[in-house]
Amino acid sequence: MRHLLDITDLSVEEIEDLARVAEDIAEHPEKYAESCKGKKLITLFFEPSTRTRMSFEAAMWELGGSVISCTDMNTSSVVKGETLADTMRVAANYADVVAMRHPYEGAAYVASLQSPVPVINAGDGGHCHPTQTLADLLTVHRELGRFDDLTVGLCGDLKYGRTVHSLINAMLRYKGVKFVLISPEELKLPDYELDALKRAGAPFAEVRDLEEAIPSLDVLYMTRVQRERFDDPAAYERVKDCYVLTEEKLSAAKEKMIVMHPLPRVNEISADVDGDPRAAYFRQTMNGKLMRMALILKLLKEKNAPSAAEKRAFVSGGKCANKKCITRLEKLPPLFTAENGAEKCVYCETHRKA
Repeated sequence: MRHLLDITDLSVEEIEDLARVAEDIAEHPEKYAESCKGKKLITLFFEPSTRTRMSFEAAMWELGGSVISCTDMNTSSVVKGETLADTMRVAANYADVVAMRHPYEGAAYVASLQSPVPVINAGDGGHCHPTQTLADLLTVHRELGRFDDLTVGLCGDLKYGRTVHSLINAMLRYKGVKFVLISPEELKLPDYELDALKRAGAPFAEVRDLEEAIPSLDVLYMTRVQRERFDDPAAYERVKDCYVLTEEKLSAAKEKMIVMHPLPRVNEISADVDGDPRAAYFRQTMNGKLMRMALILKLLKEKNAPSAAEKRAFVSGGKCANKKCITRLEKLPPLFTAENGAEKCVYCETHRKA
């Protein structure tokens, strides 16, 4: 079964094809108005969402399909102790495609193992958010006209920011992309993502000062410091307002630089930036709907193609160190995969120490 669990499940060519379809949908929506007639999408959200859920639902409705929306898992059988695997086995009987968000990392992978219909990862903890990355990529291309030869600044919560991780993994595959990682020490990019940058030979710099970094950037990707990812409230309070982008700070940026944000924002972008033509984050939300429409069409057409997750080679198990790994919530066999001399959890990609 073809699923989308991680942005790297899609080749560069597939992403570019999705972008072309999304552009065509924007120009000729009437061509696609009944493309999914008789098909159903379930939005299975174990965690709060506004834009992602609404854009999936709008995408399916505009393709002529219908939606079953499950947005409050406190009213579902999960509170009775039902496992994620069982929830997915049931949900898949009622739909042709499932979009799922979950607070535990690796949950989408577990769901895909039990699902006879395509599963789309709509965010799993601090791990991945591939459809947000599709929105991000379309935004970059529509605003700047290219993916190559860009300096991309990623600012704020780089540790738990699943949108950041997915965007890095996507843009690593393009030529001439440089990364500027702007964060406090407590929220720096995880080691497994730093390792990916090093293996790819991608130029990157870790900095603490946003104002110092701005003049060199083509893209500034702001992120919210996510209260829900912190076990220690005091740690959140220390870093919650570490970066705030204002129109004054933006004055040092390139004329054609764009500001992106996966939203919601809290304090990290001042409202005075909204009127700047470089502020692309609300246009980004429309691009998300278009790319999700293109993705739904692709997965329903290619649903019998194998997923990358099915091709992994496993090594001997052991306990994952990540407290937010899905193996800590559900009774699952610990599985690790060996890549480039390192072993990492199949579910959440946390590296296992030798």
